[in-house]
Amino acid sequence: MIASSHPEDTESGPGMGSGQTVFTEYDIQQIQALEGVETVVPQGSVSLSGVTHQNQSIGLSSMTATTPAYFEQSRQGNFSAGESFDPGKHEVVLNEQAASLFETNISVGNTITITRSGGETIDATVVGILGSDSTGEEFGPPGGSQPQVYGPTDPFYENRLESPATGENQRAYSQLTVVAVDYDQVDEVADRVTSYLTSESDARALLPSAYEISVQTNEEFVEQIQSIINTFTGFITGIAVISLVVGAIGIANIMLVSVTERTREIGIMKAVGFQNRDILQLFLVESVILGLIGSIIGILVGVLAAYGATRALDLPLTFPLEWIGIAVVVGILVGVVAGLYPAWNGARTDPIEALRYE
Repeated sequence: MIASSHPEDTESGPGMGSGQTVFTEYDIQQIQALEGVETVVPQGSVSLSGVTHQNQSIGLSSMTATTPAYFEQSRQGNFSAGESFDPGKHEVVLNEQAASLFETNISVGNTITITRSGGETIDATVVGILGSDSTGEEFGPPGGSQPQVYGPTDPFYENRLESPATGENQRAYSQLTVVAVDYDQVDEVADRVTSYLTSESDARALLPSAYEISVQTNEEFVEQIQSIINTFTGFITGIAVISLVVGAIGIANIMLVSVTERTREIGIMKAVGFQNRDILQLFLVESVILGLIGSIIGILVGVLAAYGATRALDLPLTFPLEWIGIAVVVGILVGVVAGLYPAWNGARTDPIEALRYE
């Protein structure tokens, strides 16, 4: 679960900033002592002006200061090379996006120079590279694969506040991640953390009146994401329905024109013994073929569009194969529905009038 602060008139959700730096080391100790808590992982942002490697500088606005437990407890733990940093040392971990920013890719053992926003430079050794399937984001919902640099809070993180509880000058963080001992205790632990933070914590005393503390579990993050996905799915479904209606009208118009142009042909077919059902079947088959061709073209266009979008957003492409069958069936049904009236209209054509048609 994640504890953060945000203005009272906003909702904390995926992709939002972490808020005020109000969670002191005293708060971390008190939360760690709560029943059911396995570990507390602090996370803070260090403002940077850039990162240099082999005389090449890259602009990077910030790095994440945290503890080794960040990689042990989150989905960030997939290292393609090396391992986590040690607290108190000038060591950093990069994701593959950050490691590949330079002309010469950074590897474990290389030294980079981190320049703080105030101009101070720190030489740090790269001890780990995160795998490409790591998200580059903190705990909670997946985010984009942005270049990320991670370092230990000591010596990189210097945001400090006076703890109201102890009177000592302590590091203060904008976000804490609390890991429960057992998955079944997550809700109970979340309640205990919320109760502490909203009553006797340093965060409550340090927080501006316009802000509030938010504690969210991964389940709540998933529910928020699912709600967004459902809304987006409903929007796309509405567009798809409108497209199907337009497509059905288009097929119906084409079939009506076809019936009109082939009126004399219909008369000849009836004159040589074709029944109404034969004429009906003929035009329905043509209509179904149009719907089938349309569905196949739609599948190809959809796959290409999805591939392009996922490549642009650097996300994996997931395409359920069963939807190909569903798309084909829908195309056939649209063809049947759209072609039913034109086929029926052609089947009931009077053969004598049809033979006279010019």
